[in-house]
Amino acid sequence: MDDAVLLAIAAAIAILHLLTNGRYGFHRDELQFLSDARHIDWGFVAYPPFTAFVERVSMALFGLSMVGLRLFSVIAQAAAIIVTGLMARELGGRRLAQVTAALAVALSPLPLFEGTEFQYSTFDYLWWVLIAYFTIRLLRTENPRWWLAIGAAVGLGLETKYGIVFFIAGLLAGVVLTPARRYLRSPWFWAGIALALVIFLPNFIWLVRHDFISYHFLQHIHARDVGEGRANSFVKGQFLVCVNLFAVPLWIVGLLTFLLNPRFRMLAWMYLVPVVVFLLSKGRDYYTAGAYPMLLAMGAVTCERWLGALPGWSRRTLESVFFAGLAAYGALVIAGWVPLASSGPLRDFALNHSPDLREEIGWHELVKTVAQIRDSLPADQQAHLGITTGNYGEYGAIDILGRAYGLPEPIGTTNSEWLRGYPTKKITTVIALGIRPEEADQLFTNCRVAGHNGNSEGIHNEELDDHPFIFVCGPPRKPWSVVWKEHQDFG
Repeated sequence: MDDAVLLAIAAAIAILHLLTNGRYGFHRDELQFLSDARHIDWGFVAYPPFTAFVERVSMALFGLSMVGLRLFSVIAQAAAIIVTGLMARELGGRRLAQVTAALAVALSPLPLFEGTEFQYSTFDYLWWVLIAYFTIRLLRTENPRWWLAIGAAVGLGLETKYGIVFFIAGLLAGVVLTPARRYLRSPWFWAGIALALVIFLPNFIWLVRHDFISYHFLQHIHARDVGEGRANSFVKGQFLVCVNLFAVPLWIVGLLTFLLNPRFRMLAWMYLVPVVVFLLSKGRDYYTAGAYPMLLAMGAVTCERWLGALPGWSRRTLESVFFAGLAAYGALVIAGWVPLASSGPLRDFALNHSPDLREEIGWHELVKTVAQIRDSLPADQQAHLGITTGNYGEYGAIDILGRAYGLPEPIGTTNSEWLRGYPTKKITTVIALGIRPEEADQLFTNCRVAGHNGNSEGIHNEELDDHPFIFVCGPPRKPWSVVWKEHQDFG
């Protein structure tokens, strides 16, 4: 019966996403994943290969259906909800604790957002949750074979998002600094490490072959985030983004309980190490979100025990207040982060509160405008046409959505676009996106404004505000090989 309740909670969230994930359009990040999935490899500049591989499978199954392509994100988040409830069970919690932990994750901002789009952070979140669950199973059963499950999840995590190394650091710190150090003498511990390294090996070889380009990408992105103040809300985000506000007491109680419990103290270090590292290094608030479900599970178990000692009326009052607050905050998050409506006040509320939803607007219009500009050119110019892009969203839009209009493959220098190399065919005319007028004149000859980028609804996003012009130009002022040496861009 407890399993059925957990499944029902996860199914309710999954249905919410399935009913709403077809609204608006693709996010700029999703367009990058789709484009990279067409050029499948053991690694990409911005991330390891797992996400693009899943997107390749999605395209094979569903084509360009947004609901279909986001289905794996929905499944991943539903799985995280269920596993959180199971963690509470493994820690000794009965139905109340299991349901509380599952609902706390289901109604938290970051997990809710992860089900609305296809992002590598969605799968990263699941691997963190699974590593914690397998660790709890290890410590509860004292069966060292669970190190193989931990190693498999760690390996998949490394193939998904490099930031998981900080959670791994917490895991290893927990082994060394707690009674779990006894596993250092177990062959299963080392077998788990070996399994993780074997899973990660193809991407590691790719990194070596490409001079660890992803490391340089991460350095650039981190410097950009710090410079733009994106890390300033790290502490606040631990309370308002990573977890439902009304569940904050749960994770605090869970952390304290782990610290005071020698058997499970390892989990406390798995939280503290990544949080402290990201705090000191100015990481973004959502980087640590995957560490909270294990705290919520233990907090729910501890609070269930406390409530059991209270009189019936006190227990029911506290439960009612908690669940009402949890639901109210969850409803607010759903209204602001989930595309509930395609028009009207709910849509306006969501677009006003979620920059990510705003970045889903306008891509089809951009591609249509580019196609119209192409069609307006003389035949000889169309025959030797190139389309250059200024960011991975534009590149992905032309590469994926432009196929319906017969547009040529785009030319871009951002992330893995640069690795694919410069064009070798003769190009005499360029439609240039994503650059300012002065940049257009520096890069190309005879430029003129041929159209405008944006969206008919006037939704303010990066494309409308920062890249409003579409240019038609002659060939570049320098050979493409020189342009490539001067423009290795990260974004």
